[in-house]
Amino acid sequence: MSQIQALLSQIDSKTILLPEFQRGYVWNRDQVRGLLRSLYLEYPVGSLLVWETVAKPGEIRGVSEVGGNRTLLLDGQQRLTSLYGVMRGKAPEFFEGDSKAFLGLRFNVEDESFEFYQSAKMKGDARWIDVTRLFKDGIEPFIAMFSTDEYGSQLSKYITRLSKLQHIQSREFHLEKIVGEDKTSDVVVDIFNRVNSSGTKLSKGDIALAKIAAQAPQLRNQMRSQLRIWHDNGFDFSFDWMLRNVNAVATEKSLFIHLDGISMKDFEIALKKSIKYVDQMLNLISGRLGLDHDQVFMGRFALPVLSLHLHTSQGKFLSKADQDKALYWYIHAGLWGRFAGSTESMLSADYETLKKEGIDGLIKSITQARGGNLGISPNDFKVNTMGSRFYPMLYLMTRVTQAQDLYSGLALHKAMLGKLSSLQVHHIFPKKVLKDYGYQRRESNAVANFCFLTQESNLYISKREPKDYFKELIKLGRQDALESQWIPLDKKLWEIENYREFLDARRELLAEASNTFLDSLLKGKAKELELPRITFAGDPDEDERELEIDSLIKELEEFGVVKPLRNYELVHPETNEFLATAEAYWPDGLQPGIGSPVLLEFELEEKYLDDLNQLGIKVFENPKALLKYVRREAQLSSGS
Repeated sequence: MSQIQALLSQIDSKTILLPEFQRGYVWNRDQVRGLLRSLYLEYPVGSLLVWETVAKPGEIRGVSEVGGNRTLLLDGQQRLTSLYGVMRGKAPEFFEGDSKAFLGLRFNVEDESFEFYQSAKMKGDARWIDVTRLFKDGIEPFIAMFSTDEYGSQLSKYITRLSKLQHIQSREFHLEKIVGEDKTSDVVVDIFNRVNSSGTKLSKGDIALAKIAAQAPQLRNQMRSQLRIWHDNGFDFSFDWMLRNVNAVATEKSLFIHLDGISMKDFEIALKKSIKYVDQMLNLISGRLGLDHDQVFMGRFALPVLSLHLHTSQGKFLSKADQDKALYWYIHAGLWGRFAGSTESMLSADYETLKKEGIDGLIKSITQARGGNLGISPNDFKVNTMGSRFYPMLYLMTRVTQAQDLYSGLALHKAMLGKLSSLQVHHIFPKKVLKDYGYQRRESNAVANFCFLTQESNLYISKREPKDYFKELIKLGRQDALESQWIPLDKKLWEIENYREFLDARRELLAEASNTFLDSLLKGKAKELELPRITFAGDPDEDERELEIDSLIKELEEFGVVKPLRNYELVHPETNEFLATAEAYWPDGLQPGIGSPVLLEFELEEKYLDDLNQLGIKVFENPKALLKYVRREAQLSSGS
């Protein structure tokens, strides 16, 4: 048994620390005030699991020099970090997360409730005590505060309650200890996963990183720095994804277990090479395909395969034809969800194919998987929202075919300057016009109703119907611009009542253009364009539902809910079959690593519900139901 105040002192003296494989702090304010309320009411709050070991550099987060015995916290990080934050008024040194979750807690000496500071509710009311101040300064300042005519009659009651609150630091946690020389980091990670089977379970990549960090802590920091560089350049990748690239170069295998057999020197060499190869591919995919930001970057797990290809060919493509075929395969891997199912098995198969038959073998393999035909049909563009796989294909085609801005007539592949030159999504038939005419929202968000324009063009067109602004554009001499954006020139199709026929005709044009470009890549005859990065400003035409979801996400952030993936196309991990186009999707739970994945979809097809439930995904079909669920969970967490 250990008193809370003793445990916090051990954190101060760095004798209680976090193992490197632990994830960051994820609790929200309701969970924090729930913990303090339970301690105040003397409810049980569980035990702590610690690992007593002679710690090595790299096994401990945030500490570079360690020696001697250390107590590493395995289970109880959220509780102990919360208590440290509330009682010390700051985060512990090993902290990674949002400190707002535990700063500003108040205790009401009248009704014994806990709330976080709200100016409108608490300003000028001395009964709302700053909990951190109580633990730092003691009771004496509050005795003077309540020894007044206004509160004098309540002084004894208030001080008794403050003493009870202060006494929390003397509460004891039961400590379960893991000790013994046989308890290596591998064994402890396994124990951690068993303890956290319903919570923050470590992935295979986490475990591999824990082993690496134990031997060479600087390598994890190098990886973290590189991920930050890619993020700053518009691409968000995970440690797991980065490690797959390193594994491909270091072992030519997909399973992380193969990293156990290499030295840290070889790992560091492979890390540097894989970063170089990824940079090459990002520059190539951005520069030749125009896919220059994360929202349109598809087929990310194709990059480890291409990293291996570069590695086995001395860091460069064998020829322009080899480069073109690599891009051809990359596009198809993204379009058809090559790695959406069992990533490791697909990577393993592609590594073996690549080593035996090169890029031609990869193309042959994906062609066979598609039934012998990689041609794009008009029906493939019959998808909705920016989360579908063919949205990046539309963006790619806009860039590589030198599609023109409708108003200015300038090619969108060129560098554009000025505050109104950023690229935006444009709904050819405005969403409001379609809604007023009776079309469903899903129809208005069809990818075939999207094109990309400058902000200046979007402002010029506004929310007018195509039959009006298309005619104006033709008078301005912009027929070539319309054709470059695959706009059917049959004026009957510009009428609102013929919207569905317009979509069909445009899909035909998009499929034909896509096949022509892909064929040129396959044959090594594609133009070597150097496409500069363009500022992408997204979709300015948010409808009521999207604004409702924006508002929901802001409200959920107050409960510690992380930002979701928007307009996300979810497929079955085994069959690769479509399941839903989620308005919002939380793949790791509403709080990272806590709870099951959560999906919000307004127009969910009932036939997919069983599959989603079997995959352990909690489904909500409207924002109000999701918000009600989060509020109920918050109440349970806070004990109110």
